[in-house]
Amino acid sequence: MAGLKSLAKQTAVYGASSIIGRFLNYLLVPLYTAKLSAASGGYGVVTNVYAIVALLLVCLTYGMETGFFRFANKKEEDTSLVYSTVLIGVGTSSLLFVLLSLFFLPAISGFLGYQEHPEFIGMMLVVVAMDAFQSILFAHLRYQNRALTFATYKLLFIVGNILVNLFFFLWAPLIYQAHPAWIAWLYDPSYGVGYAFLANLICTSFIMLLFFPELCKVHFRYDGALMKRIFRYSFPILILGLVGILNQTIDKILFPFLMGQTPEATMQLGIYGAASKVAMIMMMFTQAFRYAYEPFVFGKSQDKDNKETYAQVMKYFIIFSLLAFLGVMFYLDFFRFIIAPDYWEGLKVVPIVMAASLFMGVYFNLSFWYKLIDETRWGAYLSLIGCTIVIAINVLFVPIYGYIACAWAGFVGYAVAMLLSYGLGQRKYPIDYPLVAIGKYVLLAIVLYLLHLSLNFLDASLLVKMMIRTSLLACFVAYIVRCDLPLQSLPFVGRFFKSRK
Repeated sequence: MAGLKSLAKQTAVYGASSIIGRFLNYLLVPLYTAKLSAASGGYGVVTNVYAIVALLLVCLTYGMETGFFRFANKKEEDTSLVYSTVLIGVGTSSLLFVLLSLFFLPAISGFLGYQEHPEFIGMMLVVVAMDAFQSILFAHLRYQNRALTFATYKLLFIVGNILVNLFFFLWAPLIYQAHPAWIAWLYDPSYGVGYAFLANLICTSFIMLLFFPELCKVHFRYDGALMKRIFRYSFPILILGLVGILNQTIDKILFPFLMGQTPEATMQLGIYGAASKVAMIMMMFTQAFRYAYEPFVFGKSQDKDNKETYAQVMKYFIIFSLLAFLGVMFYLDFFRFIIAPDYWEGLKVVPIVMAASLFMGVYFNLSFWYKLIDETRWGAYLSLIGCTIVIAINVLFVPIYGYIACAWAGFVGYAVAMLLSYGLGQRKYPIDYPLVAIGKYVLLAIVLYLLHLSLNFLDASLLVKMMIRTSLLACFVAYIVRCDLPLQSLPFVGRFFKSRK
């Protein structure tokens, strides 16, 4: 239980920064969707470019975060040498990437359909290179259990990004309208969506400056033989990560090509991208869990009760993921105001995207069997299968059904990868997961969700429907309390529920 409490504490800190940060970042979604109408396609550009950036980031980190954790936790390795070697390796490759990509920027921008604004791509190429380098710096903070510093830097970036975006999209237009001469040197109203990328560049550069004191403490040494061993371990994880991010972004990258790179395609992509943001609560929880779980797993790999702990962690992850799913779906009438009304037609993808995110989270939990036995190639195989399914469904059905096919592609791809990983994992690194208990939670969530859907046929006010949905959610919470989280075990309030003898 001590291990679970430690994980819970770390998850709480990482989760707070992730949830608060994502919540603050949500402010950009209504801002963008309000200032960049669906018809203009501006948010479609944001969705497309950031999907490409996410893919490039995985390529530039090439599994070195996990490689760093694995080798830094080996007793026979010099942790400072591992850190320095990885930092130099990723930093050098990122710098080379920036130089080459900027040299070929016109050709790259033309291929992606941004020949009129190559600076959009140029700014984000610089950003992704800095992000790749910073990923190792952030990984080192996680290794040192400096969760508060990690959270502070992440939140500073998000708050800064919001403020700069507010300036360019809200305050600067007001100043320009009243006194154009004051701000004409800095702000051009016709530049539009370009300011979203400029804001990111400014704030990423600021975080790089914050890391400067950390870099000054590093005793830079490079061990080529060590780097080869880390790279050999991490390369399958690169394939895994590359295929994994393709599962998440390939629909947004391919969509303009599959739909003919027309203004209509950009508009539809914007609607899909904005609606998917409503489903990001599941992704927030998964990301916060991942930040704490990865160093926890490798650190606990030598303990005798490690498999039992992994099994319990899986159960609690699924429980609270299902709770997040039901919470968003039951209160979607409120969550929809995150995006502007002209994007609401895309809300039909929210349950599909959230379910896919749940499968992805379970798949991530399962993935540690091949990492712990140093057979990371299996992760690459499984992700390749899932990615192939995602790409095939997109190519076959997006031209017919549009963005709804994108959502179902992710659902099916992650479901297949999850099931295959479980089957193989039970053969090579068997863990006795509490399948019966997990199955009961899944079944209860499905029943409650179907009851929620039946309310659409009820002739009642929104207030009445919300009261019923709240009661349904309370049933799920009550079942959690009864079976796995008794009130007396809770911090602070638990003492009020302990039996008195």
